[in-house]
Amino acid sequence: MAITVGSTTPTSGLLTSMGVGSGLDVASLVSQLVAAKKAPQQNQITSQANAANTQLSALGQVSAALSALQSAMAPLTDGSAFTARTVGSSDTTVLGASATGTPVNGSYNIVVTQLASALKASSGAFASSTAAVGTGTLTIAVGSQSMSLTLDSTNNSLAAIRDAINGASSNPGVSATIVTGTDGAHLVLSGTRTGAANGFSVSSSGGDGKLAALKYDPAASTGNGLNVVTAAADAKYSIDGLAASSAGNTVSSAIDGLTLSLVKAGSSTLSVTSDSSKATGALTNLVNTYNSFVGIYQNLTRYDATSGTAGALLGDATLNGINNTLSSIVGGTANGASLSSIGISLQVDGTLKLDSGKLATALGDGGKQVGALFGGTNGFAAKLNAPLTSWVGSQGVLASRTSSIGQQLSDLANQQTALNSRMDSLTALYQAQFTALDTLMSKLNSTSTYLQQQFDALTNSSKK
Repeated sequence: MAITVGSTTPTSGLLTSMGVGSGLDVASLVSQLVAAKKAPQQNQITSQANAANTQLSALGQVSAALSALQSAMAPLTDGSAFTARTVGSSDTTVLGASATGTPVNGSYNIVVTQLASALKASSGAFASSTAAVGTGTLTIAVGSQSMSLTLDSTNNSLAAIRDAINGASSNPGVSATIVTGTDGAHLVLSGTRTGAANGFSVSSSGGDGKLAALKYDPAASTGNGLNVVTAAADAKYSIDGLAASSAGNTVSSAIDGLTLSLVKAGSSTLSVTSDSSKATGALTNLVNTYNSFVGIYQNLTRYDATSGTAGALLGDATLNGINNTLSSIVGGTANGASLSSIGISLQVDGTLKLDSGKLATALGDGGKQVGALFGGTNGFAAKLNAPLTSWVGSQGVLASRTSSIGQQLSDLANQQTALNSRMDSLTALYQAQFTALDTLMSKLNSTSTYLQQQFDALTNSSKK
């Protein structure tokens, strides 16, 4: 084997100058070769994944903007924004009221003469809450409902009777408690519902007869063991002189769309007026959310010639179609009128502009004109909701696009895993090959050193 040596230093020969031999950096060499092999495929996967994630983020922005627009349509779709009413009471210490429907505007003079009350009755005094009352059957009834308690020497104390009443599953609407005064302990029974028809009766039978101490018959003038603390009574009031009554102090059937809360005896004037603030707020929100979508659309489809950068969805047919559909609807007519008739106009840049003064004038009729513009099968609400539903939601076009991109990212992740696996195998192969080469070069260098030594020895010998 012919080996050229450049100096007498063993490690400065040809092999070392080539960077091989026992000093070979196998790890670094393998890493660089694998990286070079992997780079083209890795760049392709990374580029596609970045593009897919960018589109996914952009579609998320579009979906969120359209969902917000759909939410903004809700009070305009069901008409609640146009039927809002303000209800006021001239004396809230006498009467409170709220709109629970769509009451007619107007005023009502309401005079409360009596509040509804529940029956409360108290027994005579007993020595203590543990004192025995009597044995037998105690029956408590409210209207057609009743419960019967069987009492004997094990459960006939005042406290035991209280607990039996409160714990009975068949309790018809009576609660029991014990009130202790200077004269002793009293069992106090209270109806859980107000109104004359919800008063209770108590009767007893059998046993030692002492349960009669708890008897109460509202029809009897004498012989009752319980004394009435508060009688069961209906509320009594009048509306513009028309007499009325109620079993409770909360009345929802007196005036259409209103719930009255009777507080105390007295008079109060109730007023019902249109509340345009809800409609104004709903329409303002619609304009703002629509403009928010337009801003997102313009950002995602822009092209900056100076920097050469383009929006994530530039030229996207789906997004362009959505924008064109929405602008066509808001710029068109519904039920024979346009949004500009109530102060909402489409601008050149695609946004909407709200004229609050014109809107206030349009709402001056209690919301009828504006409500008619949005209501019905041909109103703006229906025209906007139909495409919005087809775009957003679990079955919408955007969900389908998002799912498709998600599948693309999943495929890229699988490609990445496969590429990593191939590169791991290639790394192992290169390491084995270059390690073998390194071992061979190390042996050759050793041979070279030995030959150099022999050559030097022969040279020195010939000079003697």
